[in-house]
Amino acid sequence: MEKVLSGIRPTGNLHLGNYFGAVKSFVKLQDDFECFFFIADWHSLTTHPKPENLRESVKTILSEYLACGIDPEKAAIYVQSDLKQVLELYLYFNMNAYLGELERVTSFKEKVRKQPDNVNAGLLTYPTLMAADILIHKADYVPVGKDQEQNMEMARLFARRFNRIYEVEYFAEPKSFHLSDKAVKVPGLDGSGKMGKSEGNAIYLVDDEATIRKKVMRAVTDSGPVEPNQPKPEPIQNLFTIMEIVSDRSTFDYFNDKYNACEIRYGDMKKQLAADINAFCAPIRERILDLRGNDDYLARVARLGAEKAEASAEKTLREVRQIIGFRN
Repeated sequence: MEKVLSGIRPTGNLHLGNYFGAVKSFVKLQDDFECFFFIADWHSLTTHPKPENLRESVKTILSEYLACGIDPEKAAIYVQSDLKQVLELYLYFNMNAYLGELERVTSFKEKVRKQPDNVNAGLLTYPTLMAADILIHKADYVPVGKDQEQNMEMARLFARRFNRIYEVEYFAEPKSFHLSDKAVKVPGLDGSGKMGKSEGNAIYLVDDEATIRKKVMRAVTDSGPVEPNQPKPEPIQNLFTIMEIVSDRSTFDYFNDKYNACEIRYGDMKKQLAADINAFCAPIRERILDLRGNDDYLARVARLGAEKAEASAEKTLREVRQIIGFRN
């Protein structure tokens, strides 16, 4: 069975964009692929989180993955730092990674610009750690966005370089797996772009009803259309896009017709949209809150996932050590 791997940094709650953009597809993928989903806590150290924040964030992401429908009996859900084999493979890749090529990585240059007082080695070698995460399982596919495509190319580079140096055909080149044919791009509530944590325009799966209502009612609108059937400006189209995702078709059609007839009342539309978002999120939210209070169950899930991931990783590392020349 072909393998799929995906990781997420524990930097906060999942939002609607995460769910429709990736997690919903992961739930489907687990039925057809051998899936490894991990929480990238080592990667998060590049920003120096406090211990209590790191622990709570890992717990939060694990709870949310499970609440969204990822089944620990089907997919391995594990915490990155539970898989020590990754660090050894990371070391081997670093020995064959060159300063110039790492410094040219776009995400590194962007981080240097944003945090000039914290340009650490972890930022520089982010691509080699990501390559180790992927290649430790010899993953066939990695669902990524465009912002990670260069890091994926680096993973393929390290796979080729390992094969060339040791004159083997061991690592296959992992393929980027784009979810655009299955996933939905969820826009933000600020009138432009996509929904995201850093943009401050997100509705989180764990948001309560009052918070959802407050966020939606503050969404950017305009004074309304002045001519029938005129194109919708981006902020208005964003609201309709979200409504198309979470509301009944009849609800969407009603407000779309009102807009085209220049009879739209944005206040009414926002109230309905807030109610529909809450109806969608409520069962997931309840499940998240229930799981977050069950430390024993979360610990069992993490252990089960680590055991599955370790079996895969240990096989790879044993073979890599033999190829390089180390005793097992």
